Amino acid sequence: MSGPSVQTSPIIPKPRGGRAHYATWGFIVLCVFALYHMEQSWNHAAENITFYFTALQIGALLRGVCNFVEEIWHVQSRHRSSWWRVVVACLSPSLRCHALLLLVSICAYIALFGETGLQLFLNLILVCLCQLLSFAFGLQSPSAVEMSEICEKNNCNVAHGLAWSYYVGYLKLVLPRLKDLISEFNRANNNLLKCKETWKLHILLPMSCEIYDDLQKADSHIQYWKDLPALQLDRAGTKWRSYKQSIYTILGEDKKLNYCIVEYAPPLQSLYAMSQDESAAFGREDRLEQAQLFCRTLGEILQRSKECAGCYRLIVYEESGDSDSHFLSKEILKHIRQQHLEEYTMCEGNHESSTFLSTEPNILISDSELPGPLRSDGF
Repeated sequence: MSGPSVQTSPIIPKPRGGRAHYATWGFIVLCVFALYHMEQSWNHAAENITFYFTALQIGALLRGVCNFVEEIWHVQSRHRSSWWRVVVACLSPSLRCHALLLLVSICAYIALFGETGLQLFLNLILVCLCQLLSFAFGLQSPSAVEMSEICEKNNCNVAHGLAWSYYVGYLKLVLPRLKDLISEFNRANNNLLKCKETWKLHILLPMSCEIYDDLQKADSHIQYWKDLPALQLDRAGTKWRSYKQSIYTILGEDKKLNYCIVEYAPPLQSLYAMSQDESAAFGREDRLEQAQLFCRTLGEILQRSKECAGCYRLIVYEESGDSDSHFLSKEILKHIRQQHLEEYTMCEGNHESSTFLSTEPNILISDSELPGPLRSDGF
């Protein structure tokens, strides 16, 4: 995540790359290199590779058959009474490939070892026994990293659903209308929110997921001021459902007050509640991982949303380990200052570009006393 609406944070994990795949090929090259320099018989190596490869294919099929036995009892509820769905769900997506490789491996095994049918049958039974014992003792269960990668690639994480729910059910509704609501508020409050670069919803994303219902309790330098005009919409059978945001004053170290529209992301509160409920089987490490993925997913969703561009700022942070009772207000003020700096930098860049590229000086003259809107792409 990058850009003006959120700062890249080392605590937010990036999507995994293909380094594990490259490492696999690296080890393959090392193994071949070692076999070559140990002057092993290539015929002997081929026999062993064929045997182990056959065992792997048998193992994949046996795992699918064992899963099939369980899924027989869930055909109606999980697979909509379709036996074909059960087969596809239990066996690897590359079922045909596994079956073909198994057939080729067995043929190669017979050709290389020249064994009788009885001996071949006995060896296959031993292979099946080894694979089944491996499954029974959980020796081939995926690691935590593999499970995490599978969930991320298939968007199966709790965080993914929470981020999309938060966006579709709230942010997508209020952010496109936020600046109009601020303009309406300013007309009734003597233009209180003067700095347009901070006309954004500042969303607090603490990695601990510990959220205060009253921001004043989190930091005494943050004080509630007023609410923006409520946005009322008909939603899911509720007439005139109300959505509103609160304006807070942030007291800086220079004793000056800064006005800011700020709130926590409620889905993080759900993650915290899940980690406190034993029935959810959701531990502290799970909560941290899902909070990180929630922030990353939310950032990616908002980055692709054109209607929300320039209307939000994500403030991702880890609580300070020391006893700084005003850590949160300092974090918010840091982002406000960065927005002022970004706006100033953009203005300077636009001015220089106009000066060097313009041949008619009068095109720089504006009839408006206020600067024109500057583009902000969300990230």
